[in-house]
Amino acid sequence: MKCVFTFEPLEQLKIDLVASFPAVQFCFYENVTLAEQEMKSAEVIVTYGEDLVDEHIYQAEKLKWIMVTSAGLERMPLKAIKEKNILVTNARGIHKIPMAEFTLGIILSHAKGFQRLWENQKEAVWDKQTPLTEIHEQSLLIVGAGAIGQEIARLAKPFGMKIIGVNSRGNAIDHFDEMYTLETIHSILGSVDYIVSILPSTEETIHFYQPSDFESMKQSAVFINIGRGDVVQEEVLMTALNNQEISHAYLDVFEVEPLPKSHPFWKMSNVTVTPHISSTTMNYLPRALEIFRKNLHTYMNNDHEFINVIDPERGY
Repeated sequence: MKCVFTFEPLEQLKIDLVASFPAVQFCFYENVTLAEQEMKSAEVIVTYGEDLVDEHIYQAEKLKWIMVTSAGLERMPLKAIKEKNILVTNARGIHKIPMAEFTLGIILSHAKGFQRLWENQKEAVWDKQTPLTEIHEQSLLIVGAGAIGQEIARLAKPFGMKIIGVNSRGNAIDHFDEMYTLETIHSILGSVDYIVSILPSTEETIHFYQPSDFESMKQSAVFINIGRGDVVQEEVLMTALNNQEISHAYLDVFEVEPLPKSHPFWKMSNVTVTPHISSTTMNYLPRALEIFRKNLHTYMNNDHEFINVIDPERGY
């Protein structure tokens, strides 16, 4: 069987795969354009999930399974995949450690004024009046209490924060003090100090946050988006920031990526831009390929116990 990668893992990862699965013909390519010819006869395609289009799916006559080494699927040609009844699995769950650490780092950095302190150092400014706060007894709203949200809650709890979560059912989860649903979240927005959005991009979540949501928030509130950029219209967020409806936005995801150099976010003093990097560490790809390896064993043994099977209809 032929397995085509539309990206090149590190050399050692490639060597380990080839040695572990001698019956598989692995083809590694730097990008999808270089891989197109081989994909036409591939049974398995491994992708980051941002490069495949309908034409690739229709031309791949032998394709049975796509492994997406990320969690997001909004750029995948899901309609064509559904038509051809192709199995899709992803790397959901591997992001929780780096993204939770990233989020807690943002919260602590904001409370302790690290950005201002670093700027003061550049100018040799000794300012003992730099405003510092505590996160103890501050409230943290995690919108998307899945694996990542639960890990954020677990890390934040020992700091004495009040942890509030949002999931589809509003059912109780460890480390959370209160739970809400997307339908009832609006009743709590006005009382929280930090809002962390981990929402995926689906029909239900696109432009989920409305102007009234930011209007209801505390002026001191901090909005952190590490999920998907299209859950809030950038014009809506900029208006809220310009009107000082919230104090700061930390944004790791955007509607258009890379964020254009001309975008106002770059120069706004109450916005911190990071380049969609919250899940990125040296451990990312080894963890993703470990899920792939387990699923490949399952696939080759004609089993059905796959990890992270995706419903193309729902998009997750």
